[in-house]
Amino acid sequence: MWFWLIGAILAEVTGTVALRFSEGFTRLVPSVVVALGYGTAFYALSQALARGMAIGVAYGVWAAVGVALIALIGVAFLGESLTWIQVGGIGLVICGVLALELGGAAHAA
Repeated sequence: MWFWLIGAILAEVTGTVALRFSEGFTRLVPSVVVALGYGTAFYALSQALARGMAIGVAYGVWAAVGVALIALIGVAFLGESLTWIQVGGIGLVICGVLALELGGAAHAA
């Protein structure tokens, strides 16, 4: 199920980056990549859920990793910047997801 979640994250990140280049869906190729990326992301997420992953954990990991990757891609390749407050916010999101995962594991034991 983690394979499917990782695929969902990568597809969503790809779609989001393409969204930046679609210019309001006026450019065909990036617009098609957006649609395929998000469609693939939701399909892969549904497969992770169908295989037993808890929805809170799946969505939390998807959101946290997606936000972190998009922020890093923006800085590394798109000329965007991050303040220390934004970096701290991303860290808090990741900590929240870890709390969801660890809390669920402790409850299941």
